[in-house]
Amino acid sequence: MIEGVRVKRLKVIPDDRGRLAEILRVDDEIYEGFGQVYFTTAYPGVVKAWHAHRFQTDFITCVHGMIKLVLYDDRDGSPTRGEVNEFYVGVHNPILVKIPPLVWHGFKNVGEHEAIVINVITRPYDHENPDELRRPAHGDIPYDWSRKDR
Repeated sequence: MIEGVRVKRLKVIPDDRGRLAEILRVDDEIYEGFGQVYFTTAYPGVVKAWHAHRFQTDFITCVHGMIKLVLYDDRDGSPTRGEVNEFYVGVHNPILVKIPPLVWHGFKNVGEHEAIVINVITRPYDHENPDELRRPAHGDIPYDWSRKDR
């Protein structure tokens, strides 16, 4: 696994009314701080990639649908430089993935319905000076987003 990346298995508690799952708590081992929570969506087959952050840590989960979350370590001096991690996240695999600063990441909706992705970040979004680095989804990062029939 890429240096600094952590995975928390989410405990889903069903009852007669529906389901509940805690995503991130201040007393979780992987917790680092709070800046903001937001959600984003993607239609089936859509890729949202690549981006990284200089300072913030992301905590990503998918609460509706299924995504393939992909991480790429391009950090100078990292023991896992050049490594790629894939995580299938969503209703069939409820996990939270911690993504440290400067690790490139993106996701693809691999389900049949719109995916709803929750991101808890350690810093609030700065509209005047965004902590955001971007690269094209199908560019210089050595990753092929197409489906892999094994």
